Amino acid sequence: MHSRSPRAASRNFDSAHFRKALSQFATGVTIITTRLEDGSLIGLTASSFNSVSLTPPLVLWSLGEKSSSMPVFSGNSHYVINILGAEQAGLAEQFSRKSGDRFKGVEYALSRTGQPILKGVSAWFECHNRSRYPEGDHVIFVGEVEHCEVSPQAPLIYHNGQFTKTMG
Repeated sequence: MHSRSPRAASRNFDSAHFRKALSQFATGVTIITTRLEDGSLIGLTASSFNSVSLTPPLVLWSLGEKSSSMPVFSGNSHYVINILGAEQAGLAEQFSRKSGDRFKGVEYALSRTGQPILKGVSAWFECHNRSRYPEGDHVIFVGEVEHCEVSPQAPLIYHNGQFTKTMG
């Protein structure tokens, strides 16, 4: 029988320290894309991506609850998760900007459901927007993968607050 440990009465760290500690975990980099009914395109850089299940094929990513893109991604039926390669740091930076046309000068094709697939990515997953789970100041999106393609290459890595091709 397991006894439950009591929760800490307080934390001896602030948000900045927590963020710094999290930055030591290297992640891959994605750009999540979707298209509105009027044809306009939305995309954002996210390093919070993970596999969930092979059967059915499920993946997850998260978005800040106050993001201006939240209503779009919450309401659209589909989106594409584009996995960036080592040479695509410029794309990651472009799609992480707060304003401006993130798709300016970006080559893409449209998926079978009309979602933008970025050219040159190492893999992409077209997902049905299966479920969402609010947790803390983010919403976790679970997507059911309906189609995916892969073009293996060295990954773009996000570590210690910056994009890099290698660890170190």
